[in-house]
Parts: sequence; C-alpha cells; structure tokens
Amino acid sequence: MSCYAFIFSRGGSKGLKRKNIKYLEGKPLIAYSIEAAKQSQSIQKVFVSTEDSEIALVAKNYGAEVIERPSCLAEDESPEWLSWRHAVNMVQERYGRQALEVFVSLPATSPLRAVEDIDRCIAKFHSSQADVVITGSPAKNNPYFCMVKEVNAGYVELLAGNGVSVARRQDAPCVYDMNGAVYVTSPSFIMESNRIFDGKVELVEMPRNRSVDIDTELDFKFAEFLLSEQALV
Repeated sequence: MSCYAFIFSRGGSKGLKRKNIKYLEGKPLIAYSIEAAKQSQSIQKVFVSTEDSEIALVAKNYGAEVIERPSCLAEDESPEWLSWRHAVNMVQERYGRQALEVFVSLPATSPLRAVEDIDRCIAKFHSSQADVVITGSPAKNNPYFCMVKEVNAGYVELLAGNGVSVARRQDAPCVYDMNGAVYVTSPSFIMESNRIFDGKVELVEMPRNRSVDIDTELDFKFAEFLLSEQALV
C-alpha cells in the first residue's frame, strides 16, 4: 500500500519563534522528521505542508516535496485537521486519487522519535482495525492517584477518581501522555471525520527519552541535552 509522510510546519509558531527551522545540534528541527521519514522502509514519499517560503526551502534541501498551504490554514487558531484535508487533496490532485492509501503525520516538534517508532505505528495500523494509530509514553502523573482539580469552596478532589479507590500509585490504571510523535490514518478517515477520536484509536508506546515535544525554549534545551547524551553513548 502507498504510504506517504506529511510534516505540517507553519512559520508563525508563538511558544518558540521559528522553532521548525531553529538549529538543533547542527541542523534545522524539521530536518529530523524529514530524515526519519526518508529512512523508513514503509514510506514512499515525504511532504512538508507550509505557508512559509524559508521553511519550504529547507524542506526541499532535505529532499521533501512541498505543499503550499494557504495562509488561512496557518493561523494560530487554524485546526490542523483542515491542513490534513488540504494536504490529502493536493497529493491526490498531483498523483491521482488512488495514489495515497496510508497517511502518516510526523510533527517537526518531535525530533527524537526513531524510525522504529514510525514503522511500529504503520505496522499496527495495517494489522489492527483502528482508524488511527497514535504514539504516547507512560504518564508521569496519574489522574487516578496524584492529579487533582479544584471544586467548591476551594477544595480539591481527584481529577479522575470515578469511584476507583487507589491507595498506591502502582495500583492506578495505566495512563499515557500523547506525545505527538506519530499519527497514522487513512485519507478517507480524514475526509469523513473531524478529529482523531471520532474513530477507533490505538496507541504505540514510546519511551520518555524519545517523547520530547518541543513547544518552548525549555523543551528545546531538554532535546539538546538528550541528543548530546546520545552522542556520548
């Protein structure tokens, strides 16, 4: 089945300005996702969707095809799902409606994901009945044990107790942080649905040391630290 990777990268990021082309250990952040996609044996083409000419140039230099995203789909409030639909339409217009069978989104903000993480997600999508496969890592905080919300009169209660009495962290139901590293689905699901959880979703677990999602300067520095540690091994 034809399987194409998509990297959605707009120029107007607010938490860390120009983060998608900010240099991380010697290369632009977006290059990590492009290279991982190109190294996967399951992926045939790599596309970068952007409204930004500088990002587009970097993407081409690293071997990705560019999809010109309308500026109205690159605003702070623009749902990325609409950019997914736009990308599907553009690829189908370029290569034919039957060209794209499996859609893989690889956010530029997850530079530490491994090729094996991508391939495991694609394999699970093929072998399961899921509409979408996502990635996540074991949550540091568990809503059944150590996460609370404020209620009446300033008191707090467990965020997700739901009648479950948990005395030890080890006894709490297993929960995961969505790490935003890999999303696998079909073009038809994207066109017929409005969000990931409109369908059946399965999760592929990733270790925390590959689950950094860069949104702030602190996230960026943590990724730098982890990459420098890997270089020493």
